[in-house]
Amino acid sequence: MPRQGRRQGKAPTISDVAAAAGCSPMTVSRVINGDSNVRAATRQQVMEAIAALRYMPNRAARSLAGGEQLRIALLFDNPSASYLSEFLMGALEEATRSDIHLIVQSCLDVAEAQALMRNLAQGGIKGFILPPPLCDDQSVLDLVSELDAIAIAVGPGKATGSHGAVMIDDFQAAYDMTRHIIDLGHERIGFIIGNPEQVASGRRLNGYRAAMADAGLPVLDELIVQGRFSYRSGMDGAERLLAVDPRPTAIFASNDDMAAATVAVAHRRHLDVPNDITVCGFDDTAMASTIWPELTTIRQPIREMTAWAVSAIATIMRARKAGEHAQEQQMTMPYSLIRRESDAAPSLATRRPKGVERR
Repeated sequence: MPRQGRRQGKAPTISDVAAAAGCSPMTVSRVINGDSNVRAATRQQVMEAIAALRYMPNRAARSLAGGEQLRIALLFDNPSASYLSEFLMGALEEATRSDIHLIVQSCLDVAEAQALMRNLAQGGIKGFILPPPLCDDQSVLDLVSELDAIAIAVGPGKATGSHGAVMIDDFQAAYDMTRHIIDLGHERIGFIIGNPEQVASGRRLNGYRAAMADAGLPVLDELIVQGRFSYRSGMDGAERLLAVDPRPTAIFASNDDMAAATVAVAHRRHLDVPNDITVCGFDDTAMASTIWPELTTIRQPIREMTAWAVSAIATIMRARKAGEHAQEQQMTMPYSLIRRESDAAPSLATRRPKGVERR
């Protein structure tokens, strides 16, 4: 990232960021203020320049210009620590860039989330970032409307209708991963479902089912087990799948935590990954690249999704303060299949002709 025009020892200015990003200072200002009418590629260039130069918006200058720091609440109830880490980092980074006061609150269940939302709204906070499973709960979304608040759902299984949302196509992503495993030569593919309270879990299961059916492979109940997106549930699911006779030659888990647990169970059973069994995950969190072997997985751009949500909700809130109308948006972001070391063609020892059962 170029840094021409900035003297050593001086704090970077908005002009430095503009020069590094190859755009105008006005465009940088629009990105910092959460204006959604900036091309995604340009926004990314500006964000990379801000990060490289360690630029911090001048709150005092913005106050003199009549700006007021926004307050937004992020509520979460999710068992995956690796997912939450990516989620929170994206939100915090964007909040820093956009000079937003981000309030992060954990909650044990929907009832606690609703109580928190009511208390926060009474304190003047009318913007909420909702990750799964809260974003899939209709009573939570109804409460947002009741409070005359604004919410952006991050990672719902489907568009929320009356509220903003950012997501990926979970069905197609799971279809593509299952198709990838099939193309390696696998036919007995186990699947660990995610949290049943999240719509995305069902969409990923449906993607797996559709890919198997399109390939002319049977979808066997014994090869589908319930998980909850937690490492512990992944261990339980993997134990059940690997106890099936004949066992699957591949297991596709609905998130990286459960896939990592599957790898651990396979190792405990003295199975080599991927030579004895292929294991694939979903999300591409830090977990995917910190275990051995590193996981083949679907990359869900969690940080980018959360950053977009913070920026989008800030734009809507600022428009409301100015007496203007801002449409709550629905954004579907691209995913990618990341191939690492945990997948391979089935070995001769595990491959059997169709219709031949072990006795």
